[in-house]
Amino acid sequence: MPLFSDFSRGALVAATLAFWLAGPASAQMGGQMPPPTVSIETVKPQPLPLTFEYAGRVVASREVEVRARVAGILLERKFEEGARVEKGQVLFQIDPKPYQAEVAAAQAAVQQAEAQLAQTQRQEKRAQELVRRQATSQATLDDATSARELAEAQLAAAQAKLQTAQLSLQYATVEAPVSGITSLEQVPEGSLLSNGDLLTKISQLDPIYVNFSAPDTETSFIRRLLDQKDGETQLSVGVEFGDGTKYDQTGSIDFTSSSIDQDTGTILSRAVLPNPNSRLLPGQFVRVIVSGIVVPDAVTIPTEALMQSPQGPFVYTVGEKDVVAIAPIQIGREIGGRTVINSGLKAGDRVITAGVIKARPNAPVKIDTGQGGQPQQEKSEQGQPQQGQPQQDKAQPDKAPSPAEAKQAEAPAEASK
Repeated sequence: MPLFSDFSRGALVAATLAFWLAGPASAQMGGQMPPPTVSIETVKPQPLPLTFEYAGRVVASREVEVRARVAGILLERKFEEGARVEKGQVLFQIDPKPYQAEVAAAQAAVQQAEAQLAQTQRQEKRAQELVRRQATSQATLDDATSARELAEAQLAAAQAKLQTAQLSLQYATVEAPVSGITSLEQVPEGSLLSNGDLLTKISQLDPIYVNFSAPDTETSFIRRLLDQKDGETQLSVGVEFGDGTKYDQTGSIDFTSSSIDQDTGTILSRAVLPNPNSRLLPGQFVRVIVSGIVVPDAVTIPTEALMQSPQGPFVYTVGEKDVVAIAPIQIGREIGGRTVINSGLKAGDRVITAGVIKARPNAPVKIDTGQGGQPQQEKSEQGQPQQGQPQQDKAQPDKAPSPAEAKQAEAPAEASK
C-alpha cells in the first residue's frame, strides 16, 4: 500500500508539471495571431518639378546649296572640304575671261550711247534757237527732241547690259552665302559648268536645331500646365549624348507642329540650342530633356506601394483605428522610384509602403514607427531593409519552473494523501 501511494503521488506531480508547462503554449496556439507590422507614409501634396525625355535628332539650322550662277569652266576650289567657312569667303573660281570681255563690250556700248545722246542734245538745242528766231519750222524741233529721247533710251539699255555683264563677272567668283560647315565638292576642278549646277552645301551649325516627337497626351498635359501659369513658365531644353554625357548648353523650344502624325500619334517639336564649338552635328541622335514644368500640389507615393487588381491599381491605406482599407487610384508617370497619383488620395491619407503583402482589407495592422516616430522599412534576413518582407519577432523560450513552484504543485498530492 505505501508503494502504491508513493507511485500515485509521483504521477500526480508529473501530470501537474506537464499541465503547467503546456498551458502557455496551448493558450498561445489557441489565441489570435498578432496584427502584422507595416510601414506607412502620410500623403503630403507638394510642388513637383517634372522632366520629360524624348529621342531627338540634330539638324542644321540652315542648309544652303551653293550653285553656279553662270556657265563656264571651274578653275579652282578655294576651301577645304568639311571646313568651316565664313559668309563672303571665296569658294570657287569659274573662268572669268569670257565675262570680262562681255563687260568690256558693254562698257563700249555705253560710251557709244552716251556720245549719241550728246549729239542729239546739241541738235535739239540748235533747233530750239532756230525756232525762236523763226528760221525753221516747229517740225524740225520736234524731230530733234524725239532723237534726243531715243538716244536717252538707248543709253539706258546699254547701261543695263553693262550691269548684267558685271553681275556675270561677279558670279564667276563663287562666295559663301552663309557661315557654316561645307560638304564635299560636287564637281571637280576643270569641269564645264552649266547655270544652276550644284557645287557644294553649307550647313549652319550655330545655332543648331534638334527635332523630336512627343506623344499627343503629354503635349496636351504640358500645354495645360503652361496655360495655368498664364505663359510665365519658360521651358528649358537640354541634350544628353549617347554615352550619357550631358551637353553644356541649354536651349528652348521654338516650334511645335499644329497637327498630329497619323502614323505615330506624336507631335513634332523643335528645339534650338547654341553650338559654338560644333559639338552637335547634323544627323546625330541624342536624348532631349525638357524641364521647367512644376505640378502644384502633386501627390506621390513609393512605387512599391502600388497594387494591381482586375479593376485597376490601388493602394492599402490605414484608418484611424489602424484598420486597412482599399483605395482605388489613378496613376501618372513614375519619377525617381515614386509614382504620381492623379486621383484617389488626399492630404493626410496614410499609405502602406512596406509590408503590403501582409496587410488584409478590414484587418488591423501594427504601424512600425522605427526611431524618432518615422516609418521604418522592414529588414530582410541579412539585416538590410527590404521591401515587402515582414520583420519576424524572435520566439521566447519557455522557462523551467522554480523549486518553490514545484513544491506548490506537490501540495495537492500531500493533501490527498
